[in-house]
Amino acid sequence: MRALVLLHLATACSQMCFRGKIYTMPIIELQEVSKLYGFGDATTVALDEVSLTIEAGEFVAIMGPSGSGKSTLMNIIGLLDRPTHGNYKLNGRQVERLRPNRQARARRDTIGFVFQSFNLLPKLNVLDNVALPLAYKGMSQTRRHKRAAEILDRIGLADREYFMPRQLSGGQAQRVAIARALINNPNIIIADEPTGNLDSASSRLVMELLSDVHKAGNTILMVTHNPELTRYASRVVFMHDGVVIADEKSTVGEVHELLRRSMYFMPKKTEEDDLAGVSALMQAIPEKLTGKKKAAKDKKKPKTSKGRYKANSSSRKRGKK
Repeated sequence: MRALVLLHLATACSQMCFRGKIYTMPIIELQEVSKLYGFGDATTVALDEVSLTIEAGEFVAIMGPSGSGKSTLMNIIGLLDRPTHGNYKLNGRQVERLRPNRQARARRDTIGFVFQSFNLLPKLNVLDNVALPLAYKGMSQTRRHKRAAEILDRIGLADREYFMPRQLSGGQAQRVAIARALINNPNIIIADEPTGNLDSASSRLVMELLSDVHKAGNTILMVTHNPELTRYASRVVFMHDGVVIADEKSTVGEVHELLRRSMYFMPKKTEEDDLAGVSALMQAIPEKLTGKKKAAKDKKKPKTSKGRYKANSSSRKRGKK
């Protein structure tokens, strides 16, 4: 009986019922979160009172120029960093002030990371790299390898289990990194520029894999500079100078309308445009610079009162004769 009551309370905490409809609480909820670095006049504001709510099962693409605060936001959501101000709720639980060991446990059980540079350990083979997070749970090596082999089979790399990271292509290495992120069955996958080091064909394979992970019910947060990748997202968040400037729903399979009109879709320059730019730059060089060089040369040669250069005395004598 007591177990049933506890189960009912747990369900009530994660869901709210209103007029016959069930509403789940957000999986991620940031309230006026700020992150500051430095002190005094040297203070840098990486995040400026960002409020963001993400529901379970969303695929959110986060875009913005370099230095806009995207990576800082992902580090705070991923419990790799603490906010200076504000509140952060993960699965309805206040987590921004948890002790480091409790944060590490929540991060291990809830969040999987996919990095641009893969971050595979070079001295471990593919199977051991994927199984590594399970070692922190105290799972036996046999069970770890069995679970890792199942994940690798799902992503089509069962024949690469005993390869070393240096023997993999970029696309294969990133798929191994995704397998490692999935090994703990996390609810949230944070992908920071997952296709930044890949060619177009490998990028598509990785994005299709992330799309399958999303369809399986996971929440995906992806930082990217490539507007084409927003085709896989159901929501696009735009950041600038540490602030969320736009938060729009997006249709899966289409690039968001704001991105079509933005700087990301400026027409590509041709070789003629580059040559024209070089020509314009040469014409724009101030003439006073060349004038300064000429004046410096003139100083080396003394002038007469009439402004003419003094001739050699010997040549004068020869001229008189």
